[in-house]
Amino acid sequence: MGIIRKCAVATALVAGFLGPSFAVPAAADPPPINVLTTITTFVSLAQAVGGNRVRVTSLVPVGASPEDYQPTPPDIGRLHAADVLFENGLGLEAWLARTIDNAKNPKLRITVLSDGLPHIDSNPHLWMDPEFARTYVRKMRDTLIAQDPADRVLFERNAAAEDAKLVTLERDIRSRIATIPVPSRAMIVFHNAWLYYNNRFGIKTVGVIELSPGQEPNPKYISDLINLARANHVKAVFSEPEYSPKLVQALAESAGIKTVQDLYDDSIGSNPLVHDYESMLRYDTETIVKALGGAA
Repeated sequence: MGIIRKCAVATALVAGFLGPSFAVPAAADPPPINVLTTITTFVSLAQAVGGNRVRVTSLVPVGASPEDYQPTPPDIGRLHAADVLFENGLGLEAWLARTIDNAKNPKLRITVLSDGLPHIDSNPHLWMDPEFARTYVRKMRDTLIAQDPADRVLFERNAAAEDAKLVTLERDIRSRIATIPVPSRAMIVFHNAWLYYNNRFGIKTVGVIELSPGQEPNPKYISDLINLARANHVKAVFSEPEYSPKLVQALAESAGIKTVQDLYDDSIGSNPLVHDYESMLRYDTETIVKALGGAA
């Protein structure tokens, strides 16, 4: 037996004797990036960009309003353990800065999604316009790349796919709103979350019931809204499930118009038909179209 042949046999015998326990272990997958969003509406956008490299949860639970949320001790613990935080900014989460300070997490990478975007009177609900949501997605992409440069290609590919979906979403919404007769494209809302949506799609925001979170309007203000509703031929008053229906119903009854109380903006997950950002805006759009007399 030649020398080479003998060496090969010896190597095989040694490998067999040592067994598989001496095999070089495969590299373990890195743990997912622990991402927190302030509201449930942002969860699906962050998950779409991060894919299987992220674990995304929301600080504010389903059914709660971020504008008057009271953080809990577990929230502080979650912030302490997080790698990345996506917040909206513009005063939506007034409680957040103190909570971050209490969490004492120097490695937390924080991105304020509304930074640099044009806003109207500091109204924070920019994400209700799909065009602004595209910017949110780009900021999420850049943040995740900074956190995990090795997965840049994945994040760029995922963000591009989500961007394409948002472009399609905007086109589809515009097509549905176009079926509403022009004189009927007017809304009175409980909470002014619809400013940017309405501006994008050509709906007039005639009035807002609650000007500041938790501040009930006085009787004269409600009377003025009733007159505005009549003068602008408003067909419905719109609200979200997490708010009390009392004022909405009172105004609608006085103005002789209907109420719509199942629009969604900063909290999704309680309705199985509204499970992510895209389904939220599609559901809201169909609800608005139906209430304002658009095509079925």
